[in-house]
Amino acid sequence: MIIYICVYSKTEMNFIKKANILQILFLTLALGSCTKEKKEVELKDAELPKHILPRMKPLTNEEPKLSAEYIRTTKEKIDSFYKKNWPGNSANGSFLVAKNGQIIYEKYAGYSNFSKKDSITSSTPLHIASVSKVVTATAVLKLINANRLKLDQKVNSILKEFPYPDVTIRMLLNHRSGMRNYAYFTDRDKNIWDRHNILTNQDILTIMATKNIGLESKTNTRFAYCNTNYAMLALVIEKVTKLPYKEAMNQIIFKPLGMKNTFVFDYEKDKAKIVPSYKANRVEIGKDYLDAVYGDKNIYSTPRDLLKLDRSRNGREFLEPALLAQVYKGYSNEREGKKNYGLGIRMINWKTGQNFYFHNGWWHGNTSAYITLQKENVTIIALSNKFTKQTYNVRKLSKIFGDYPFETDDE
Repeated sequence: MIIYICVYSKTEMNFIKKANILQILFLTLALGSCTKEKKEVELKDAELPKHILPRMKPLTNEEPKLSAEYIRTTKEKIDSFYKKNWPGNSANGSFLVAKNGQIIYEKYAGYSNFSKKDSITSSTPLHIASVSKVVTATAVLKLINANRLKLDQKVNSILKEFPYPDVTIRMLLNHRSGMRNYAYFTDRDKNIWDRHNILTNQDILTIMATKNIGLESKTNTRFAYCNTNYAMLALVIEKVTKLPYKEAMNQIIFKPLGMKNTFVFDYEKDKAKIVPSYKANRVEIGKDYLDAVYGDKNIYSTPRDLLKLDRSRNGREFLEPALLAQVYKGYSNEREGKKNYGLGIRMINWKTGQNFYFHNGWWHGNTSAYITLQKENVTIIALSNKFTKQTYNVRKLSKIFGDYPFETDDE
C-alpha cells in the first residue's frame, strides 16, 4: 500500500502553532490538497495499520515484449494441440495461454447455458472448482505476510470450537491435518446431518466439535487431500478479518487486481443466476446440500482474471522470500515420488531439477486447470462447465515452453 506524507517548512509549522481557528480553517483549505511536497511511502504488508488489510498488487515490473514471430509460431503449436484435444470443436469452456502476462492464445467455445443458448465469452465467469483453493491460500498467505496470522499457529487459537488441538494453519494449507472430508461424514447419518438442509462452513465446524467426528489419521503423519481443510481456512479468514469470506476476498484480491468477473458464490443470492454445469451428455446438474460451502470451491472466474492473479502471485511483492519458499516446498513426502503438494499448490518435482506447479479442479460438471510455469513466465488456464477430463490435458502444453519430461503416469 502507498501512503502520502505531507511535508511543511519550519515557517509553516510556526504559523500553524500561532494561528487562530479561522486561520487554521483557511490553512486547511489552502494546504488540504498537500501540494507543497509529497513523500511517497510504500508500506510492506507487515507495516500496515491493523485496520487495513493486505492487498494483492498488480505486477508492475515491465516484462519483455514478445516478438510477432514468437507469438505466431507458438500460437500455431497451441492451436494444433487445441484441435487435437477438443476435436470437432467439442470444447465447452474457456482456454488461455499467456507468456510474460501477454495473451498468446485464447478460445471461448460452447454454451454457458444450453437451454438458453448463451455463448461463453471472455467475460463469462465459470466455476473454478478446487482452483479456488489457490485463491483461498493466497488470502491466507497475505494475512500471514501481514502478521495477522502465523503459519504454525494452532487453529483452535482462532476458531475456539475447533476440536483437533494439534492442527495448525500450515497443516490446513498442505492437507496434513488428518481431518475427514465433510462430504463423507454428513451424507449418511441423519443424527449428524440431514441432507435436506443446506450445509455451511460453520455447520461443518459445529458438527466436528459436537458429534465426535474423529480424525482419519493422526495429525501431520501423512498427506491426504481434503476439502475440509479449506472450508476451515475460509472461517479463519473471516475470524481474522472480521469480514464475510466473500468480502475479504474482494478486498484482499479481487478489487486490487481488477478481477471484475470474479466472485464468491452466495448460495441464496446467486443460485438462480450463475452458470450451470452439465454432464458430458449436456444434462444439467442441479445443486445439492454441499453447494453453500466455500473456501475449497465456489469461486467463479475467467481465464483473464485468473491471469491477473497469477502474475500478481509471481511478483516480488507477493510475499516475503522466507514465506514464499514455504509455499513451493513439498510436504507430501511419505513415499518417494514426483508428485507433491505445497501450501495451496500442487507440484511435480523431477529428479532432473524441473518443477511444475499447478492445481486442478472438479465440482459437479465443472473442471478446471491452472498452470504456472514460473521459470518461463507462462500461464495456462482451462475451464469447462460441461464435464470432461480433456481440461487436464493442457499440462502437455508445458513442453512447448520448457523441458518438462512428462510421462504417462504424470498425466
